[in-house]
Amino acid sequence: MDEIILDVFDASFRYPNAPAYSLKHINFQVRKGEFLVIMGENGAGKTTLCKMLSGIIPHSQEGVYFGDVTICGLNSKEHTLPELCQHIGIVLDDPESQIFTTEVLDEVAFGAENLEIPTDEIQRNADWALQVVRMAGYEEKDPTRLSGGQKQRVAIASALTMQPEILILDEPTSQLDPIGTIEVFQVVRELKEKYNMTIIMVTHKSEEIAQFADRVLVLHEGEVLAMDTPQRIFRNKEIVDKAWLAVPQVSMVAVELEQSGIPLDAFPVRLEEGVEVFSALLQETEARI
Repeated sequence: MDEIILDVFDASFRYPNAPAYSLKHINFQVRKGEFLVIMGENGAGKTTLCKMLSGIIPHSQEGVYFGDVTICGLNSKEHTLPELCQHIGIVLDDPESQIFTTEVLDEVAFGAENLEIPTDEIQRNADWALQVVRMAGYEEKDPTRLSGGQKQRVAIASALTMQPEILILDEPTSQLDPIGTIEVFQVVRELKEKYNMTIIMVTHKSEEIAQFADRVLVLHEGEVLAMDTPQRIFRNKEIVDKAWLAVPQVSMVAVELEQSGIPLDAFPVRLEEGVEVFSALLQETEARI
């Protein structure tokens, strides 16, 4: 994962008539095949950052924009949105707002058709995308009659049909039940592990972040507060409290233990890590008694 596939340099953005900038001097890079999660309190600028990373800013969103975003070697200011969409796809939080047709196959092909991709290529890509998101066999179904998790998977398939190198997911599970959430994260995990796709996701689901994310970028009041591994982010109580971050339960327990003066050999963010660390700590305690 050494190749830089997304480069954000000193980027700032202010919406029309807004009193302040929503994003201020943003700098970071994303490597090919990386799973980056964006976290932060409400109003921190997460959705605005997704628009900037996908090229919606500056092409479809009015406002004051400074800095540079380079997507797969293309500066977003110097290339059109259709050009950028061949490299980066975006899926929003509300699956209902992303449905435009009455059949799943038409829905999955919709974006690619707008890019004027050849029909036979669209068909191949759509078949592959439906297989990846486990929606093969639903081609003739009405997408409005699917479950929330199925609708979101169709939305992901629509983005995948355009064969992006980077996939942005803006709160893709915020309106889903636990089953729908698991369905979406299973798809995202397969895209990363099997296809080496670069994933950028906005989410508050810390348990899932701990399972899948390589790094976490924390936004606070429009600025990058921190960017590091889930372990280091969730271990830093100052960052967690300042940005109002949700933290995995095992990490909450670990932080409390450390603040009580009890040293830990490792900091757990996943359940299985917690079982291992806390079991070892219990054995050490029993041995001293």
